[in-house]
Amino acid sequence: MPKMKTHRGLAKRVRETGTGKLVSQRANRGHNQLAKGRKAFRSLKGTSELAPGDAKVAKKLLHN
Repeated sequence: MPKMKTHRGLAKRVRETGTGKLVSQRANRGHNQLAKGRKAFRSLKGTSELAPGDAKVAKKLLHN
């Protein structure tokens, strides 16, 4: 049986930490930035951990 392929779309959006958690960029930073306010926009910096349900599905797609 051939190897399963990694889901490339997900692999470009998510990375795995050393402890095995999956993190991604936060949403809502794409456009309409002036309407969001500085404080809200600053709070969207950095990465966030995937929710447990999403992480379970994502790990299957990444580690086939």
